Amino acid sequence: MYPAELVKPMRQDLASAGFEELHTSEAVENAIKKEGTTLVVVNSVCGCAAANARPAAKLSLHNAKKPDHIVTVFAGVDIEAVNTARNLMIPFPPSSPSMALFKDGELVHMIERHHIEGRPAELIAENLVTAYDEFC
Repeated sequence: MYPAELVKPMRQDLASAGFEELHTSEAVENAIKKEGTTLVVVNSVCGCAAANARPAAKLSLHNAKKPDHIVTVFAGVDIEAVNTARNLMIPFPPSSPSMALFKDGELVHMIERHHIEGRPAELIAENLVTAYDEFC
């Protein structure tokens, strides 16, 4: 587990943009099975990928179409919540950071870490916006 003081600014980055932080398995299951679309961001301390993932997730929300619900779990901190989210993202292997879009509880779009690493936030956001335009 990462120290709370280390992850606090990274948590606040998404929370201040309206992302609901989920800390338990039950909270994840309830969020994903809600009617409509839900974006789940698996947040991470990884500087090489998460540094662009968080801004991309926030930037993507400037689109006309966007998810009905936006939530986040933190890898290495919210162990139970992250494991539940990752189980719902199968067949994709666990990766952090990552982002998944669910519609009516079904996984419809996935962005894995290898889609995030080395890419600017704008390009990652564009990927999300394309999914929003199709599913939201």
